Amino acid sequence: MRTSALATACSQLLSSQQNGLVVADGGDGLFERGQVERARRYHRPLYLAALVGIVVDLSVLSLFAFGPVGDRVYGAMGGWPWWGTTLALALVVMTSTALGGLPIGFFAGFRHEHAWGLSTQSAGGWFFDWLKGLVVGLVLAAGALLSFVAAARTWPDAWPLVVAAAAAATLLVLGFVAPLVLEPLFNRFQPLQDAELAASLHSLADRAGVPVSRVLVADASRRTRKLNAYVSGLGRTRRVVVYDTLLADADPRELRLVVAHELGHRRARHVAKGTLLAMAGAALVVAVAWALLRSPALLSSIGASGPEDPKVIPFLLVLGSLLGLLASPFGSALSRRWERRADAFSLALTRDPHTFESTHRRLALANLADLDPPRPIYLAWFGHPTPPERIAAGRALALPAITDRRPDTGED
Repeated sequence: MRTSALATACSQLLSSQQNGLVVADGGDGLFERGQVERARRYHRPLYLAALVGIVVDLSVLSLFAFGPVGDRVYGAMGGWPWWGTTLALALVVMTSTALGGLPIGFFAGFRHEHAWGLSTQSAGGWFFDWLKGLVVGLVLAAGALLSFVAAARTWPDAWPLVVAAAAAATLLVLGFVAPLVLEPLFNRFQPLQDAELAASLHSLADRAGVPVSRVLVADASRRTRKLNAYVSGLGRTRRVVVYDTLLADADPRELRLVVAHELGHRRARHVAKGTLLAMAGAALVVAVAWALLRSPALLSSIGASGPEDPKVIPFLLVLGSLLGLLASPFGSALSRRWERRADAFSLALTRDPHTFESTHRRLALANLADLDPPRPIYLAWFGHPTPPERIAAGRALALPAITDRRPDTGED
């Protein structure tokens, strides 16, 4: 959900020092002032929408957890079996929260994207995707909450260990099956059809030390004009996915650079490490919930008798949202570090600093990336370095010994 922020200081005519970088006009600079301002106008409403969305989300959840709304809904389920009450309460609370955030999501994900010429999706298509995301979220979250209450009822003393282990195991399984089960709900994937390009990318992967069995193309163009690629999956479900928009827009050298970046993530095992961190994070959430639910004052405030009472569900959702917000700066900082490592890997693998710079420039302009974000937003939510940061780092890494070499074209 994962974003207005306060206005930043005006740029100087030739440079801005936001984030410690130079964003300059001119042929030897990074980006022109007009490009910086255009990206800023695009992103500021999105930041405001994200902040309002967080407030709405927490407000709705709090009404259920601490207000009379939750008491009325819970009271209407009197006489139901505990498991029926648990599932029904989870579905009502999460659906209400999703509906509360729907206007903001529609503005940010559809209206704003169309206004800037980035979306290719119809309103019906957007709502269908929203509905699919809601159903997936309801199934996963309701199952997790039901398991929480069931464990607390079955193992009154040991439930934190049981729930923590189950949550970690579920995230591990999802790491394997999500590319096969969840991703196809939102995109269609097919192997890269260009045999020569596919061979070049497989050769690149072999040289990177991370051979890939599949480079897949996602039909992202039916939703967006943005360019992207990513890695996902664990074990035999690992794959490199390229948006068809990127495939159509980039030349082979640029595409190799982007794929080399994704191979850098594979080589450093970032997906696996991210999964392990998510598993540890889930266990930490359970530990915090256990500590808080031991407080009689808290149980009284939410009207629950203990962790085995379905009435704890709205509180658990509030807690998850708050802990996610607190963890976001740390996760974003780690993600930026991993992105820098993948950038350095792509530059070392392709030995083409000129394509590195031109590609990140073009991706930034095509995707309207924020070139000079407000510092609090950057620290809290940016999982990637800004394009000026990436280009500046690439220039620093492009030593003369590398720069003078013939760029790697994939030819043997």
